[in-house]
Amino acid sequence: MIKRLKYQEINFEKYNRCIENSVQKKLYAERIFLDISTDKNWELLVYKDYEAVMPVPLIYKFGIRIVINPKLCQQLGIFSKIDSTEINDLFYTYFVKHFLIVYYGFNDANSFSKPLKKRKNFLIFPDKYETVRQKYSPKRKRKLRLDQEVLDNSEIIKNFDLQTIKNFIRSTGLGADAKDLEDFINLLSKFHLNDKLDFYGFFYHQKLINMIAVYREDYSLTLLGTYNERDYVKLSGSSYLIDKVIAENIETKIFDFEGSEIPAVEEFFRGFRPELKPYPCIQVSKKNLILKIIKKLFFLN
Repeated sequence: MIKRLKYQEINFEKYNRCIENSVQKKLYAERIFLDISTDKNWELLVYKDYEAVMPVPLIYKFGIRIVINPKLCQQLGIFSKIDSTEINDLFYTYFVKHFLIVYYGFNDANSFSKPLKKRKNFLIFPDKYETVRQKYSPKRKRKLRLDQEVLDNSEIIKNFDLQTIKNFIRSTGLGADAKDLEDFINLLSKFHLNDKLDFYGFFYHQKLINMIAVYREDYSLTLLGTYNERDYVKLSGSSYLIDKVIAENIETKIFDFEGSEIPAVEEFFRGFRPELKPYPCIQVSKKNLILKIIKKLFFLN
């Protein structure tokens, strides 16, 4: 019932059609996103003749294939015209039996007969901008009322010099070690060079103080990064940038904040009054993963 295909065996015409017509459609399952984020290291589980599909990203450790969502990839899971718990359960059973899993995020539309751990995500669905803005929290509305001096001496620039962008991420990318930061920069740059991602910068007195990275699809915009000069946080440039992107696109596109498990970041997102859309996931501890690897190696020997 479920077939496992290596990358070179995938019929991408059928795959793309399945994703395009799915009720769960997410940018993370688009071929270009997966190819770039995994460097084409992904396989596919297929139900019947591409009636439902489940992309599976892989990394290699000690010659063993391990499943883990690539950087900046929040949700994958099962994609089909109608979300079916019965079919999803078939994928889940096959998946956990045949793969070594560290972390895998399904999508917010996937339902299963057994409870899975949930993580948070926040979305604003298409509507008139005036209606969306009216829902903002009082605090967010206040932060969007910039002082006249700031308005007179600031500007928003889209897709400026890529080297400046990279340097700004390096200087403001908090919470990531040097290697991870360079990996993020490399991914964002590739998305940008493939015309899928835009950078918006808030310049104050010609100095870049805030920047956001927004991945673009016909049906959605996804916030993949927010970067702020710490000395200018009170100017609320990031709020201003996000509001600008929402204002220009929300009538026809979903705005996806990509969620966060960090309380301060979650509070920032909630100020725009998005809808909470949790998604199920599988997360395996290092101890349990090592035990599974040992069993696998013992079985192979």
